[in-house]
Amino acid sequence: MTVLHLADEGEAADLAAFLSRLLHYDRGAAVRLQAAGTALAVFGRPPSFEVLAIRAVRLAKPYENGLDVTLDVTVSAGELLESVDESAATAVVPEAVTGPPWAGVLPPRGGWRPEPGLPEPDALRALVGAAVGEFRSRTEELADELRTRVELDRIGREIWSRTVGDTGLPVRAVHAAQSLGFLRPSASAGDLALLSLGGWLRLRTPYGSIAVRRTGRLGMLDVSVR
Repeated sequence: MTVLHLADEGEAADLAAFLSRLLHYDRGAAVRLQAAGTALAVFGRPPSFEVLAIRAVRLAKPYENGLDVTLDVTVSAGELLESVDESAATAVVPEAVTGPPWAGVLPPRGGWRPEPGLPEPDALRALVGAAVGEFRSRTEELADELRTRVELDRIGREIWSRTVGDTGLPVRAVHAAQSLGFLRPSASAGDLALLSLGGWLRLRTPYGSIAVRRTGRLGMLDVSVR
């Protein structure tokens, strides 16, 4: 049994909150864990948003006491959540599961460069609010016989695929950041960054990152298959 010793109760609570939000969108959610040194990265993919969410968690001590050992495993998000002990600031790594396809292709670890044009946090939250309001009003205006899943999905894709200004970042990525607790009211303009590398865009906040592919193809230079 592998026990992760988190930095403090706050880290444990944030990890539990992130896992709970993932499970809200997918009861069978899996997460990929990668730990090295005093950092644990938790990767998840909420299906409603079609993005990759990354939550960084601080560990109280180097993984496996600093030995030349790393953790890289895909597990059940639900089982991991059940193992989180906030008062003790620990979590038990569950048994590995067969990971979904996304878990095999992660964004690169380094080499990201900043991209200009990202609005301030208040403007991003307002953008998401306007998109949610538009979706609600457009779907409510549909006649009963036209309010089908296909039509709702079409309207959703149209709205959430729009980009944030000229950045190329889809609005759904910002919506995901807000829904998963990454775009908090306390975040200031200096806390947020838009980064790019190859076919990836990444919205980074102090509480986690949202990564999304800019293209539908896997390139040799912009993916990390592990």
